[in-house]
This record gives sequence, C-alpha cells and structure tokens, in this order.
Amino acid sequence: MQHFHLFAVMKTNFLLTLILCALISNLSFAQNKITNEVSSAIKVASADQIKADIAYLADDKLMGRKPGTPGYKMAVDYVIEQLKKNGVKPAGDNGTWLQSIVMRNATLASNYTASLYTNSNTIDLASDRGITLTPNPTANTTSLDAEVVFAGYGITALEKNYDDYKGLNVKGKVVLIVRGAPASFSSSESAASMNVATIQKNALNHGAIGVITATIADRPANAPAGAGVARPIVALMSQKGELIVCSSFTSEKLKLAGTLNFKNTNAIFTDANKTLITVIEGLKKGETQSFSTNLKIKATYQTTHSDFTTWNVAGKIEGSDSKLKNEFVVHSAHLDHMGIGRPVEGDSIYNGAHDNASGIASLLQITKIYNELKLKPKRSILVLAVTGEEMGLLGSGYFAAKPTIPVDKIVANVNTDMPGIIAPLLSITALGADHSTLINPVNEAAAYFDLTVEPDPEPNENRFVRSDQYSFIKEGIPALHVKYGNKTADGKNNLDVFVKEWRAKYYHKPQDDINGIFDFEAGKKYAQLNFLIGYLVANDPIKPSWNPGDIFEKKK
Repeated sequence: MQHFHLFAVMKTNFLLTLILCALISNLSFAQNKITNEVSSAIKVASADQIKADIAYLADDKLMGRKPGTPGYKMAVDYVIEQLKKNGVKPAGDNGTWLQSIVMRNATLASNYTASLYTNSNTIDLASDRGITLTPNPTANTTSLDAEVVFAGYGITALEKNYDDYKGLNVKGKVVLIVRGAPASFSSSESAASMNVATIQKNALNHGAIGVITATIADRPANAPAGAGVARPIVALMSQKGELIVCSSFTSEKLKLAGTLNFKNTNAIFTDANKTLITVIEGLKKGETQSFSTNLKIKATYQTTHSDFTTWNVAGKIEGSDSKLKNEFVVHSAHLDHMGIGRPVEGDSIYNGAHDNASGIASLLQITKIYNELKLKPKRSILVLAVTGEEMGLLGSGYFAAKPTIPVDKIVANVNTDMPGIIAPLLSITALGADHSTLINPVNEAAAYFDLTVEPDPEPNENRFVRSDQYSFIKEGIPALHVKYGNKTADGKNNLDVFVKEWRAKYYHKPQDDINGIFDFEAGKKYAQLNFLIGYLVANDPIKPSWNPGDIFEKKK
C-alpha cells in the first residue's frame, strides 16, 4: 500500500506539473500576441497627424463632404493619397481604389391618392394628410389595392420566442405596425428589431406588399401639420439599376411604405373593436396582438428619380499566412457628412470634424501603424471609407451587400464613427462586442493600454445600430464600434454629462469644425486601441463567432 501511495503521489505531482506548464505556456502565448515589433509600431501613431487630417477634411473648402459634391470628391482624393503613403494597396472595383455607386434621390409627387375603405365607407387619406407616403426608389408610378392587417411590432425573433406573424396571413396584404419591442428585449435587441429596414424585410418575407407605421400618440393642437408631406429619400443602386440599399424603402417588391396619422390609426383599432392603449400594453409585455381588419387601402403615387455617382474607398494590407491571408478584418469609417444646410449662428457649412473626420483620421493612423510592421498579421486587413452614412448607413450597406472581396471571407468589422475625442481616454465601451467573441480581443487590447471596459453608458441612444458596423452585422459578420466610457481623471466618472453638453452644442451643427473641443492625444490612443483590436483578430487562427443563440447570429 505504501508503494501504491507513493506512485499515486508521484502521478498527482506529475499531473500538477503538466497543468502548471500548460498554464504558463498559455500565459506566455497571450503575452506573445503583442510582440516587441507590434509594441514599437504602435508608437508611430501621431496626434499631430490626426489633427492635420481632421483640419483638412473639415475645412470649409470641402463644404461639408456631402456625397455628389466636389467637396466629397476632394475628401476621397485625400484619403487615397494618405493610404498610398502608408503602403496600402487598392481594393476597390477592378483593381482601383473606388467602389463606384449610383446614388438616387427619390421624390414623391404631390398629386398622390390614398384611401382606406370598406364596402360601406371610405376615408380619404390624401386630402386630410392622413398618411405620409415614402417615395418609391425603383418605380416612377406605383398602384396597389390590398387588405390591411395589424402585425404588432412586425417582429419575428424566434430565439426570443416572439413572432408577431405567428398564425397571421399577410400574403399580398399591407401590414400596419407600431414601432417598438417587448420590454424583455435588451437595448441592442430592441434597436435592431425596430429598424425600419428590418421590419420591412420581415414583412416581405411573410408575403406582404406594404408596411405602414402607425402613429400611436396624437400631436398637440398647435403642432405644425407634418403628415402627408413626404421628404425625398436616398437609395444606392447598382450600375445596372438594381436597388441595393435604402433605409426607408428596402425592395422593389415593396409597393407601399409610409406613416398613418393618429386619427386614422385610432379609426382602424375602433373598427376592429380594439383599444390602442390595451394593445400597446400587451405588446410591451411580449404578448402578440396581431389581427386582421375589415379595411383595405388603395393608393396611386408617382416618384421622380435623380441619379449621380458616389464612392466608397477600399484598400487592403495583405496578411502573412498563406491560407488565412484570404480572410479579412475590415476597419471602416464613414467619409461623408451633411454638406451645407440651415445656418446656425451665422454658419451654414456642416464641417463634420468629429463626425466623422476624426474617425477617418483614426483609420489612417491604423494604416500608418501597419505600414511600420514588417511581419503583417495572418489575415489581411481591408480599410474602408464609406459614403452615405448620414443618409442611413448606405455606403456600408452597399459594401456589405456587394463587397469587393467575397463576403464569406470577412471575419469581423471594427468600425470607427465619431469617437468623441474631447477628453483623456481612460475607459471604453465596445458597442456590440458582447454579442460575440470579439469581446476577448477588446479586453486584451484595453488591458494593454490600461483602459477599463464598461457597459454602454447610454443604452437608450441605440448607438449599436446607428453606425456602419450594423451593415456588417445584418450580413452575419461579428462587428463592434468603440466609444468612450464614463471614467474621468477626477474620479467622478461622469464623462457622459460633459458629452451631453458637448453634443448639444456641436453634434450635427456647423460648429463641429476644427475650432471645437479636441483631445488629439486621446485620438492617438483611440487609433492605437482600434489597431490592436483588429490586429489581434487578424492574427488569431480562430475567427470570431457569435455567442450561441445570439439574436444577431445569421441563420444559415
């Protein structure tokens, strides 16, 4: 027994030694992810160059970088020039730097007709501005006559055991929906589910031909009349005239989209012996409230189209692994802004220094760091400056739908949009990273820079689906967008208060120019952080994956 006991002790000690060696090996591997060469290359990032890039891109002579203007083309040329300096190779159409896109303005003619009717009653929706119709970017003349069905929130989320279309026949019909999501949905799940394009595509998948959003609150008596006054919309078309992306009218199969005013929404519910408040309360609880109605809608309307060319800019940095170099990590930022608009304090040029010249400046610094690396990561890097973000994530949506590289070779997207470099960068929130294994490289990179990772301090702002990373997410590609956290040097950790004050003065205003509030050293650290997140993903043999059962995991 003593010999057996001695053997057991020796065996236990041997196993413990193996485990300890494995732990030390894994620790060393983690530390070796960031080599001396990588650490050295990171240091070439320049706060001065970030300032210079922002100053150029936000200069008055670029007139707000609106797509279709000479100022936007100047911005495109500048980005290409900087990418060339940093050793990036073209990755656009046919070996060029550009992905050429037809941008279409669609405008509704004022002489539309629309009515709700039964066998015994008709409500004219055009004369009393009872409905706002969305212009059709694919057809000049559109007519329909179809039944109306109420489809709750218009959500199908089987992973959440929720489906407004369960047992509902909407084939060839127009669905009426209310914007919202059950209270049990997280902020990002709610924001994604409430997305207009998502709602429309889900309706089309169930056979509907139109989607109308119900207004569920009456406007004050002194409020200006808005219903019925349709704004022009913007769509991106292929060179062959196919509709690729539009945030408010998603398919040529869609015949009608719009918003019904409160009066007529209430009339539909009353006709169906339903109480609007009761239905909304049930939906919030996660209880589907869908029902058929006795009403039909008839409409005829004309849309005029005006086309011009705009561009995404795409470049690549080739990976070092013979197989993995065919896969890509995409670093993206939007290049456009809002052009010339309503004057504020005597200024009408919306320069977009923070939004998003600062993001493009960060993107360029990432390429500068890569240029310093002799040994590139295993996977390739695709650098993408997109158009039309301010018009509804259009450029990124176009690229995600028709990429210049195979879409199944894109393993992740690290997006940069208005990082908010107005204070020292002490903590971050990585929007979207907690939905996938991307949270791991985020945590590693943040630890390297001694940054804490926090939950989104403004979850109700729905920022996760409001920038270009969402275009990749919709294609099933794990993506993230790094924003500031709340940590401050004085320990009060209330940066969000300063951010809200800053946003009120500068966001989407002409005051967002180079003379605003900036912390360029923070901008440098932000670019370094995003580089390192992308580098860790590009160098990891295992590609990122969604968390099991996640709402954003694209079902094959």
